[in-house]
Amino acid sequence: MERWKTLESEYLHKSPFGNIRKDRCKLPNGLVIDDFCINEYPDWVNAVVITKEDKIVLVEQYRHAAEDFFLEIPAGKKEGNETDEEGLIREVKEETGYTSLREPIFLGEFMVNPATQNNKVKTYLLQDAFKAHEQDLDDTEAINVKLLDFSNMGELIRTNKINTQLFTANAYLMAKDFLAGSYSE
Repeated sequence: MERWKTLESEYLHKSPFGNIRKDRCKLPNGLVIDDFCINEYPDWVNAVVITKEDKIVLVEQYRHAAEDFFLEIPAGKKEGNETDEEGLIREVKEETGYTSLREPIFLGEFMVNPATQNNKVKTYLLQDAFKAHEQDLDDTEAINVKLLDFSNMGELIRTNKINTQLFTANAYLMAKDFLAGSYSE
């Protein structure tokens, strides 16, 4: 197999939330696609945050594209020259008010949707979390913090008893495997 060749690129839209780039691409078989759109986003970090009481810390927020409310793990993008871990700790603190004295444990890094997006998500586990701050939300955020039993989370995901998204389900399963000792890097 061969890679596609980009013949031209232009931006259709740029914003702090992400960019839309239109590429003109030539496929290895000679076919030319004139308007292949790429959603450009910064890389994201997210974390399964577990309290000393074995509760998973989730954020409930409205997601406009799906026109519904979702329970998710805390997530966001790094700011400035932050490391992934610094960005993650800041996002967890801002969205939930929780923190931990333990270092985040790296669980994995994945492309979000390589068919149409250029960014990755890095997933961490943050254990022994406790509430130490009030939320510090951006003007575009309205977030409710929810605590659920970590041990019940898998059943809630499998039976669709909570409205969540793929990143949360995947991160939960990685954290569960790690905590069960069956996780290998």
